[in-house]
Amino acid sequence: MTKRYQPTPEDLAKAEQRRLKREQAKANAAQASTNVEDERARILPREWIDLTPQIVSADGQRARVMTWNILAQTLVLEGRELFPTSDCLKASQREHMLYREIVSHNADICCLQEVDRTEKLFPELEKAGYAWVYAAGPRKKHGCLIAFRKDAYQCTRQRVITYDDQEVRGEGEERARRGSSFRTKNIGSLVALQKLGSEDDGVIVATTHLFWHPAYAYERARQAAILLREVTKFRDDGPESQRRWPSIIAGDFNFGPDDPAYALLSGDALLPEQKKRLDSSYVVHATIDPTVATDGAAQAEEEEEGAEAGENDPDRVIVNARPAQPSDGLLSDTELEQLFRQSGTVISAYDAGQRQVPGISESGLTFGSRVSVPQERRGAFEPIYTSYTHYWQAVLDYIFVLDAPGRDVRVVRLAKPHRKEVFGDGLPKKGVCGSDHISLAAELHWPPP
Repeated sequence: MTKRYQPTPEDLAKAEQRRLKREQAKANAAQASTNVEDERARILPREWIDLTPQIVSADGQRARVMTWNILAQTLVLEGRELFPTSDCLKASQREHMLYREIVSHNADICCLQEVDRTEKLFPELEKAGYAWVYAAGPRKKHGCLIAFRKDAYQCTRQRVITYDDQEVRGEGEERARRGSSFRTKNIGSLVALQKLGSEDDGVIVATTHLFWHPAYAYERARQAAILLREVTKFRDDGPESQRRWPSIIAGDFNFGPDDPAYALLSGDALLPEQKKRLDSSYVVHATIDPTVATDGAAQAEEEEEGAEAGENDPDRVIVNARPAQPSDGLLSDTELEQLFRQSGTVISAYDAGQRQVPGISESGLTFGSRVSVPQERRGAFEPIYTSYTHYWQAVLDYIFVLDAPGRDVRVVRLAKPHRKEVFGDGLPKKGVCGSDHISLAAELHWPPP
């Protein structure tokens, strides 16, 4: 009979050492993987500015909102030459930075633009506890997304606005009723988010990405006016309780604080220079009038999608267009102002919030610190930059609020703007930011309805 093997204490000690060695090797491999993951996801930390020294009432609604153009990978592929100083243009280099930035703000509501590669992004949003609504314009390779915390809100209604199809006047031929100067395929996405645990309170959220071409001031103003009008209509067409909900309108508007559309949105009178900018953009592009001669066979159709990453390039001028005629129905300055005023006046979270910070004008963190804007006009206290690349640096992104009657917003906290020195020669940049835009985030409070 074979004697049964009995391990000696020395054998048991060696086996235990081998087991511990295997476990340590696994732990080391996991840690190395985590370190690699952390390094790939590293971004510049963001400070917050507290604007309310006293405790804000727990009554009412408090929401943290972020907006960010995450730079569609499809646009990087079509225009890599626009980012000559970037060290992270590959999707594998940027994506972990994008995910980290989105979740780092711990926002209740996220508005994202230029969203593509959704098969990668959606699982990350799910893992972070978000539900979302995604929409894109016709034949667009990227779109707009509104994400919201599933433990804070539920979506009760949604709508997509295609600016090309919207009318701005009630008379005339179809072209005149639309009053458009360029067929852009841009959209606005709207949702009604009901606050969990409250049937009477919530928020209307809209995000958009307006037409990029810097010379088309009129078309952007038209689209902004339509968005404001449709947000108001969307709110008022809902259940009676939702008519007391505030509205957040956030996104990439592709205009600066000194642009005519910004003045019109915020209720400031148009300056002579802004009127001149509008006048120079009263044209009709070949995408609206196919009889207009073009410089290239496919240019009229491809101009928007292929050149979008080149926003604010000063060399871009209006081509493939003709001067507008009265029959085209483009809105005059006065008609534009009337269209905006029908829906009320928005408040910018950053312009209103940073205006409360002592000494902020001398900090180098505001738009007014580099561009002369009378402080009595809106826009001087927007961030110094929200887009920064080798070829262009601009303010293009905003968090606007349209208050409901008797429910004035209070800006409680803001994600502090970065100093321009941290951007180096331009974004995207490893360890700093995965997009060519800088995210904005604000904590807002409204009294009860």
